[in-house]
Amino acid sequence: MSFYAWIILLTIAGPFILSFDKKVHFYTYWKALFPSLLLIGFIFLVWDEYFTIKSIWGFNPTYLSRIYIGHLPLEEVLFFLVVPYACVFIYEVIKAYFPNLKTKKLGHYFAFGFTLAGLTLGLAQMDNWYTASACIISSFLTIGFYFINRVKWFGNFVVTYLVAFFPFLIVNGILTGAITDQPIVWYSEEHIMGPRIITIPIEDLFYNYSMLLPIFGLYEFFKSKMNKK
Repeated sequence: MSFYAWIILLTIAGPFILSFDKKVHFYTYWKALFPSLLLIGFIFLVWDEYFTIKSIWGFNPTYLSRIYIGHLPLEEVLFFLVVPYACVFIYEVIKAYFPNLKTKKLGHYFAFGFTLAGLTLGLAQMDNWYTASACIISSFLTIGFYFINRVKWFGNFVVTYLVAFFPFLIVNGILTGAITDQPIVWYSEEHIMGPRIITIPIEDLFYNYSMLLPIFGLYEFFKSKMNKK
């Protein structure tokens, strides 16, 4: 098994096993979750494929199984299912174990700050494809979900995003070369700003946010349909 595959396996193992926890019973929401993962995951795989072809980022074959779908290694494709699964699981755990958690103000301030940061960085770095696309898209998604649609779950989403930041540092840190001689996933310096969190390009914060927010939106939509039935 490739090193990247081990990372994927270890990322999903805990959330999958604990999906059957009696208090969370996450498995009962799979009908809402999997369509959300597949729909948004497909869009991001198209984005991933395009940026890979353009050499904005790429993958080190040393750490891969050498099974490809288009230009993307199988492990990368699985990443877009495994990481969101784990994040939505964290979301449901927080709601189950902290039902009275006050998140409205946090969500409000976060939405303003993140939108402003995304627009500022994106517009200032229009020559950097990754910076501009990730930052601007994340800002427009926040405007759409929070400021226009006023979704009630946004505060809990923000808490989840902040809690998931710590496993994000571990997983993305390993992928970007924190413990290996060479990064598993590399980035073209021509299309990122340059600052990194350990080895993680700062743009990854906005990219992952852009992936997760619409997944949560669809997930809550499908859940509401399930509850009506």
